[in-house]
Amino acid sequence: MKKLGLLIVGFAIGVLATYFYCCNNDVGMPIVAPKGLITPSEAKTLDHAFDTRHQLISDSIVKRLDNRSSWYSITDMRDYLNFAENQAKDLGYTMDGVRIYLGAHPDVKGQVGYTTMFFIPTGNKSLSEGNMLFFNTALQKGGDIPGGFGLNNGPTGNPPEANYPQ
Repeated sequence: MKKLGLLIVGFAIGVLATYFYCCNNDVGMPIVAPKGLITPSEAKTLDHAFDTRHQLISDSIVKRLDNRSSWYSITDMRDYLNFAENQAKDLGYTMDGVRIYLGAHPDVKGQVGYTTMFFIPTGNKSLSEGNMLFFNTALQKGGDIPGGFGLNNGPTGNPPEANYPQ
C-alpha cells in the first residue's frame, strides 16, 4: 500500500511537471527582434521621402489629399495570419509570409477612392507529396498563394493624409 501511494504521488508530480513544461513553453522564451526593424528616425525619413509622390497622387489623380496609412488591430493581424496559414495548408501550400500591396478603393459617385494597403499570403507548394526539386523551392521566398484571401479594410490615417507619426 505504501508503494502504491508513492506511485500515485510520483504520477501526480510527473503530470504537473509535464503540464508546466508543455503548456507554458512561452514563459522564459527569448524575444527575438525580426529582420528589418527600423528606428523612428528612419521611419520619418522614409515617410518624408514619400512626400513628393503623395503630393503628385493627391494633386493630379485623387484631386484631394490622399490616404497615407492603414491601421490594423493586433487581434485582426493575428487572426488573419492564423486564417491565412490554415487556408494555405488547405490549398496545398506552406505559408512563409505576407506581401503588402498598395491599392486604391473604387471610385464612388465621381470621387476617386483613397489609397489602401492590403496583405496577401505568400508561400510555396507543400512538399508532402514529395518533390525532387526540394532545393530549388525550399530556399526561395514564396510567391503569392493562388486563391489565398487577402486582408484589407484597415481604417485610413487620421486624417487620411497624416504623416508619420500619428
